[in-house]
Amino acid sequence: MKKILLSYLDIIKSISFKDFIDIAIVAILLYVAINFLRERRAGKLAAGVGILLLFNLVCSFFNLTAVTFLLEYFFQFGFIVLFIIFQPELRSALEKVGGEPIKGFKSFTDSKNQQKITESVKEICTAAIEMSSEKTGALIVIERSTKLGEYIKSGTVLDAELSDFAIRNIFFKGAPLHDGAVVIRDGRLYAAGCFLPLSQREDILRDLGTRHRAALGISEISDAIVVVVSEETGTISTVIDGDLQRGYDYSSLKNKLGSVLINPDSIIESEAKKTSGRGIFNIFKKK
Repeated sequence: MKKILLSYLDIIKSISFKDFIDIAIVAILLYVAINFLRERRAGKLAAGVGILLLFNLVCSFFNLTAVTFLLEYFFQFGFIVLFIIFQPELRSALEKVGGEPIKGFKSFTDSKNQQKITESVKEICTAAIEMSSEKTGALIVIERSTKLGEYIKSGTVLDAELSDFAIRNIFFKGAPLHDGAVVIRDGRLYAAGCFLPLSQREDILRDLGTRHRAALGISEISDAIVVVVSEETGTISTVIDGDLQRGYDYSSLKNKLGSVLINPDSIIESEAKKTSGRGIFNIFKKK
């Protein structure tokens, strides 16, 4: 027993500060990976792979030669297939990793544009409320660090000044571009009639239509902020990072968009603390 304790003490003494950093980084990466998979449909597939790995260890322990051979052969080529299956999730993860530093840099360099962003938020909120009262369906995508050029190409480039009247005019029933999405880039109404990828999630409520699926789809592969107005009920929703929330009025929508698009220390963020939770309920919870 004493020898065992001495051996453990020798191992502990040999651990350096660099080893603590190494372990901490690995732990953080594992935590991020688990959270990332848990919030997406790939989580079930990852759980299945984990069960197969555990089963492989059990078979190896009991010397089940045939089963172990088949599993090892599967894992040799199966990981290539997994990369193909996980392609949308891996793409989303890499885009977000590359987008976070860019957003941090922009928040520092673009502080002078906060007034412009505030005005854009007001125009979007005014348009959403007007369309909600008229039950006019709308899908508004606010582009951030992830560029949406491939989806903009599917629509019509306008590059016009952003105003609530312009947005309502595009989504007016019978207008040529009312079926697609509007993309807002750099505070301008950049494109309309754009077609977005539909989410393949299985936990979407059945009463949510194609617009909401498209909003979830684009938010799963980018950091865009999406505002949706339901044509059936007039309910206003937002989708950010695959999280859909409904039941906004003008104040709560302005606070929500402002808190995401403007620095947290802005006036809009402080207003959000006063009105947070009014008329909003989560459909998808990450935790």
